[in-house]
Amino acid sequence: MNILRRLPLSRLLGLCAAVLVIGVSLTALALAVGAGPTPPPRPLAEAIHDALAGTAPKGFSASVKLTNTLLEGADLASGDGGGGSGGSGSGELTSNPLLAGGEGRLWVSADGRVRLELQTEKGDTELLYDGSTAELYDAATNTLYRYAPKSRGWTHYAPLDGSNASQGRAGGAHEAPPVAKLEEAIAKVRRNAVLSGATPTDVGGQAAYTVRISPQETGSLIGGAEVSFDAANGIPLRVAIYSSDSASPVIELAAGDVSFEAVSDSVFELNPPADAKLVELKAPTAGHPATGAGVHKPDVTSTSSGHGLSSIWVLEQKSSGKASSKSLEGLPKVEINGVSASELRTALGTVLEFERSGVSYVLAGAVAPKGLEALARGL
Repeated sequence: MNILRRLPLSRLLGLCAAVLVIGVSLTALALAVGAGPTPPPRPLAEAIHDALAGTAPKGFSASVKLTNTLLEGADLASGDGGGGSGGSGSGELTSNPLLAGGEGRLWVSADGRVRLELQTEKGDTELLYDGSTAELYDAATNTLYRYAPKSRGWTHYAPLDGSNASQGRAGGAHEAPPVAKLEEAIAKVRRNAVLSGATPTDVGGQAAYTVRISPQETGSLIGGAEVSFDAANGIPLRVAIYSSDSASPVIELAAGDVSFEAVSDSVFELNPPADAKLVELKAPTAGHPATGAGVHKPDVTSTSSGHGLSSIWVLEQKSSGKASSKSLEGLPKVEINGVSASELRTALGTVLEFERSGVSYVLAGAVAPKGLEALARGL
């Protein structure tokens, strides 16, 4: 079982696209720090209530800048004798704007359809989500990636007005939760995490509040996350994820020129070239993620060690008998009880892979490399 080098570019792009779709399909994202208006100071519950009770926007559009340093400094050379420059797959991976960052534009319709465009020297990357199907076109490789999960009888998006799309009430009124209910929810969150108040700020030229959430526990590389939401309508205007080792965000979607006007339906039409290669992405079928007790299947064992954000996931699988570990040989090596292991180090977590006595091991967690290595030596 290999992770990065064995996963084709299609899977990696698909994973990144899924992460972005989940974020932007919930609401619009925008950021442009400036000297615009700021809202009055309010308790967090009141700020959320008043924002959600505001007028729903007709749509959303903005210029965007995606910052992603997750793989910065990671050696993704293919190890295929390319003279240290890495293979073509590695180059495509590290230059794709979803992983390396880029600038472009974002649109979200009132009923929740999303289009994101990021430009690079090698061509645009376009991501479209229509509520049931996600499509990503990579101009650099002239490839269209498509993910269409099996229908479960509802539409998989959240309209900007907060209405229930599955009941066809897009454009209807949205009732904000009472302040008392919001205060109860905030109190529950603060039992397990550090949650800030609503800090008045200016984001994208809009009066907004910024909220930061950080883990109470130590031991993980997750430092926290920040969300800035529009004070007038509750639309998130900034999202950033931080490492515990740095004050700068690892991943941040930033935009300017914010507009809440309606977006034309033609914007949500994706028209790749006729000769574009089509790659259909499929959902994993291995079962549910591991819990403390683990998940067991024929020839595969999945368990977790630790708790909370510092948990480490362990997958054991009988080896196919092939030299599968060589697919990760471009990554740094560490020794695990006399066996060479491939290790991917990022700002938010670590992945370790090795093979021993006919069994392939993959360990992953939002922890520093030494934590995975210590657990691996005890297997």
